[in-house]
Amino acid sequence: MKTDELREKYLSFYETKGHSRRASDVLVPTWDPSVLFTPAGMNQFKDHFLGRVKLDFTRATTCQKCLRTGDIDNVGRTAYHHTFFEMLGNFSFGDYFKPEAISWAWEFLTDKKWLGLPADQLTVTVYKDDDEAADYWHEKIGLPTSRIHRLEEDENFWPASAPSLGPDGVCGPCSEIYFHPKGSSPVEIWNLVFTQFNRVGDPPNNLEPLPSKNIDTGMGLERTAATLQGVATNYHIDILRPIVEAAGEICGVKYVPEDDNGRRLRRITDHVRACTFAIHENVYPGANKEKYVIRRLLRRAVLDGHQMGLREPFAYQLVDKVAEMMKAGYPELQETTQRVANVIRTEEENFLDRLDDGLARTEKVFNTMRKDNLTIVDGNDAAELYQTYGFPPELFEQVAAEKGLAFDWPGYKAAMEKFGEETGGGTSVLFTTGPIESLKNTLRKTDYVGYDQSEADVTIKGIVAHDADGASKLFDDYDQTGEAHPLIVVTDCTPFYGESGGQVGDSGEIVGAAFRFVVTDTQKDSDLFLHHGYLASGKISSNTDAKAIVGERRLGIQRAHSATHILHYALQKNLGAHAQQQGSKVDEDWLRFDFTNLAAVTPEQLAAIEEDVNERVEASEKVKWETVPLAKARELGAMMLFGEKYPDPVRLVSMGTFSRELCGGTHLTSTGDVGMFEVISEEGPSAGVRRIVALTGTKAKEYRQQVAASLGDIAKSLGVHTLDVPVAVKELMQYVRDLKKAASGSGQPPEDLRLPTEHAKAAPPSYAAQKETLKETARMINVGMFDAPARIAALLSDIDSLKQEIVARAEIGVLTADDLLAQAELIGDVKLIVAEAPGANPNVMRQLIDQLRKKAAPCAVLLIAGQGEDKVMMVAGLSQDVVKSGGKAGEWVKTVSTIVGGSGGGRPDMAQAGGKDPAKIADAVAAAKAFGRKMLG
Repeated sequence: MKTDELREKYLSFYETKGHSRRASDVLVPTWDPSVLFTPAGMNQFKDHFLGRVKLDFTRATTCQKCLRTGDIDNVGRTAYHHTFFEMLGNFSFGDYFKPEAISWAWEFLTDKKWLGLPADQLTVTVYKDDDEAADYWHEKIGLPTSRIHRLEEDENFWPASAPSLGPDGVCGPCSEIYFHPKGSSPVEIWNLVFTQFNRVGDPPNNLEPLPSKNIDTGMGLERTAATLQGVATNYHIDILRPIVEAAGEICGVKYVPEDDNGRRLRRITDHVRACTFAIHENVYPGANKEKYVIRRLLRRAVLDGHQMGLREPFAYQLVDKVAEMMKAGYPELQETTQRVANVIRTEEENFLDRLDDGLARTEKVFNTMRKDNLTIVDGNDAAELYQTYGFPPELFEQVAAEKGLAFDWPGYKAAMEKFGEETGGGTSVLFTTGPIESLKNTLRKTDYVGYDQSEADVTIKGIVAHDADGASKLFDDYDQTGEAHPLIVVTDCTPFYGESGGQVGDSGEIVGAAFRFVVTDTQKDSDLFLHHGYLASGKISSNTDAKAIVGERRLGIQRAHSATHILHYALQKNLGAHAQQQGSKVDEDWLRFDFTNLAAVTPEQLAAIEEDVNERVEASEKVKWETVPLAKARELGAMMLFGEKYPDPVRLVSMGTFSRELCGGTHLTSTGDVGMFEVISEEGPSAGVRRIVALTGTKAKEYRQQVAASLGDIAKSLGVHTLDVPVAVKELMQYVRDLKKAASGSGQPPEDLRLPTEHAKAAPPSYAAQKETLKETARMINVGMFDAPARIAALLSDIDSLKQEIVARAEIGVLTADDLLAQAELIGDVKLIVAEAPGANPNVMRQLIDQLRKKAAPCAVLLIAGQGEDKVMMVAGLSQDVVKSGGKAGEWVKTVSTIVGGSGGGRPDMAQAGGKDPAKIADAVAAAKAFGRKMLG
């Protein structure tokens, strides 16, 4: 039986049993913080199992795409391990239970209409105390007791060992079904989980029966297909063997299942298939969490190719084959093969650039370990290798294992914490407990009414704060006021938008007869809205009525959110259909929008995008939203993001005829209300992803005013027209450079600064011209746009001081480094130079000292000069070899400066001091020579 046929037969069979066929959930459930990837079919029904969400069906069947990394080291080595796999499942939400689950499983496996497996080649396991399941298998199905095996809780309970070890929460016994191919080891093909208990505390008597019992089953598609097709490994089934063979052709290696390269080709097949599905859902290789897992899988595949002799990217060539073999179940993969392949190739190139260096470094580590008789790779070495070469620790561990060496994981993690890095990450507890969970179970959900109103009458349903011990708990009443006492308030309904879909949560206030609660943020947890804030006055109590009032900040958020839809349209118009949203964040008149694009957006493209957005804003096109069936939204051409989970029906937001997107956020009623749209930056936060940050409304207006004011300030300070600012700045910078050369003695004083005047009476430029002019000016002087006026002012200020230095140099022009060197006194092999430099300022003295240190080292130099009638300055400098011998310029000037009534100090190699008595300069020179001789021995 073909794999695609098995998938369809399973789903069809359970449809005949009254199950609703549901689509596979996404591979990366970004809304579920408890997991990085979907690990099982039940994950999308978690809230249904807990009774938080009521569905219009009580039976469901799915084929769920899953990704697990717990057994990654076994991938390719064993017959059945994968990272990516498909899980067939049937589920009951308080409907049928063990009798139906067992009898239907047996029927599907043994009936010739379905799979037709020989009944005498099937055995089962049950939890040791589950007499109900064991009796049904024996008495109703007819299995002899010799083929029913009772196992401990670590094998036949979900979660494993839950009765003894926890966690608290829903759990239940399992019954696993095994197939025994003739002449081969038995294969587990199906696991029936009977979710019937709530674990509370430690044993004994800690399993409380659930009022509503559930069924959760899982059959591995690949493993069952291998059984039906009679092949020795999942990798030889009809949808995987062609990918393995294709990998061999690309790598130039014949596929031999038993050898090392055979294992490598199977692993490459698995990892590229997993990455193809993940990148299709816009999860690109990166440094954190799920992105790190994808990077890790790709780099492991690259290492396998490297060990087979490949030095160029290769894995990306398998994407088309993966999409071809998986098209029956997932035809959408073929829409993104080029994008996925490009992302994989880029990641391969980046890693290959550093792989040889990384492997060479591991070899150095291994050589050192052999010399020192060590058997465990130091975690610090692994962390340094990851930081420097991007060499994943898992690959380091793999290479080490091939040499019989262990790996210091605790040491690696500790070292990475010092680096402030987070690599990968596991999963948290699937079902948590606490006051919020308690509210979910009792209140179920908060009715959101904020699409149509910004105020609503509400009833307080929950108050969560910390008790005296710092633990979070529910309160009936709460009266501690002020920001120092944060709390969460839950109501029956709310106009406050809870942060989701990139839109930040609303703020405002909830006011009752006896209290005023300030809402600083609103979050969502499943369908519960959590109002974070503090009690401003009074006492808040549960089950009291109040008025919830959303603050004015909402309007700015709506402007920004509506602008993201217009921006999305403009990006696709100018860059192509591939420029799909990767993520967004919208706040009050501020937005950040990430989208798919392998190259940076050019300034010309960015200008066109900004112009297109503003054209749509100026057109004041109607914005509307409606709830429609998902199928209708597709027919209307609504933008749907890969990897996003959409309910059915969906909320469709339309803007004129140019934009249709599925979105749960709040919006304006006209594009014109966005006001203004200003792009302030474009950058690349990760490989294959670009990010635009922009402003709308009030902040965009303020930004424009700041542009005009900054450019105006620069033009005014230079005395030129705004359009002439770049030319004037160019002239100014050259003038300052020439002055610096003259002040240092390496050039002649330049002619006076001449700035353009031909546009003095020109008309004021457009805003676009002003913005581009300011950008160009900022780029020229290498500062931010709004830092440009201060930098120009600093350059103008430099002119005066540089001119003074030039005058001072002219006054002492006869004094040169050679003149000073001629006065040198030789102390050992060190030249001691102490002299008066009339009229020289400290900058000139420093320059003379630098010249002497370059041409006459080793040397010790102290120069002193009067600065008018009541000021003396002196500078001392030592060459590095004198400093290493113990010389200290700081002590030198500190001692000498007391003679002229001053003080000073500085570094050992250069120091400066001042005084108030020029009449004592001759004495100071004598003292300086004496100190210098002593200092030099």
